[in-house]
Amino acid sequence: MKVACVVDDENMLSPLEYGNSIFLIDDETKKIEEYENPGFGRTHGGREVAMAGILSLKPDVFIVTENSLCPGSYNMSLGKVKYAVTEEKPISDVIKNIEELEGKAVEELEPVLYREH
Repeated sequence: MKVACVVDDENMLSPLEYGNSIFLIDDETKKIEEYENPGFGRTHGGREVAMAGILSLKPDVFIVTENSLCPGSYNMSLGKVKYAVTEEKPISDVIKNIEELEGKAVEELEPVLYREH
């Protein structure tokens, strides 16, 4: 299974437009690929641009933290990925617990996780 997440320069999970990298983690091979986040630093439409980049990598699961998504990026991804919600921030913790997160992945999110703040 391939799991995607957005990570900042301190290797912490980040909202879509604030992380400079997209990590694609293959839980079978334990390989981690890093991609440039096309939405990084964009004040308008950054989350949607980042989500388009993520979807182009065809992940099975996207790691979500509070404020990761907006309504637009959520609607873009709905039905294309499952969502694994976590409060963990360091990518090292996410990698360590990847199988547990995959097991908790859901098809839809509660609106509080993608509403505008």
